[in-house]
Amino acid sequence: MEAADSQELALLWHKFKKENDSEARERLILHYVSLVKYVAGRLAIGVKGHFELDDLINAGVYGLINAVDRFDPDRGFKFETFALARIKGAILDWLRAFNWIPQSVRNKARSLERALLSLEQSLGRPPEDHEIAAHLGLTLKQFHQMMDEVAPVTLISLEDSLYSDSDNESYSLGEVIPDPKAKDPVEHLELEEIKEVLAQAIAKLPEKEKLVTTLYYYEGLTLKEIGKVIGVSESRVSQLHTKAILRLRGHLSRKKKGLISLNGRG
Repeated sequence: MEAADSQELALLWHKFKKENDSEARERLILHYVSLVKYVAGRLAIGVKGHFELDDLINAGVYGLINAVDRFDPDRGFKFETFALARIKGAILDWLRAFNWIPQSVRNKARSLERALLSLEQSLGRPPEDHEIAAHLGLTLKQFHQMMDEVAPVTLISLEDSLYSDSDNESYSLGEVIPDPKAKDPVEHLELEEIKEVLAQAIAKLPEKEKLVTTLYYYEGLTLKEIGKVIGVSESRVSQLHTKAILRLRGHLSRKKKGLISLNGRG
């Protein structure tokens, strides 16, 4: 962003927050609407064939408006970071209202998650596809079909809240995956603990799963673009992503239960 644009935005924030200028508020919303299109475009991957991109964008606009209204420029945080989580949350709340993912598919995702954790613990390393298939009593082809079937669950439920603090702030898996570029200190000890668990889990991921996670969540690449980078098909990237996220969700679920158990003690 150019200096002049930055100064203009700062002026708009001042007019809206200090003077309650409704025109400044509207201009801020219009300026940042590209964030909604970005988030909706990425989430659309997981709901292809079920919902139109425009529907996701419309839902995300409510999240953007909420972010503009709640943002405090004086705290020194970037608005983009603040807004992305709320835009995602608004879209996901809208999607959840439809309960569009069959329970049977959710159950398969949980079964895979448990299998990955169990095998990793018994083998002392990430299991190979054929080992997971055997554990589940499936052929390799059936296992890959199962991975394709549960992919939307990992692309969407990835953003489900993992933890809420005393101020009713919620965090998603996408928010707490450690960003190697991040420099700002984390505000909450519990979130710091979760990030530590996640960092350890990511470090143990097979290289391709680790690379897919980084490229998708921090470089902003699509699954198709990642496929070109690492030399595999988009479908294979989706499977790698699914395994990585199910593995990470399993580790975080155990951590979350531990935090709840500790917080529940007298």
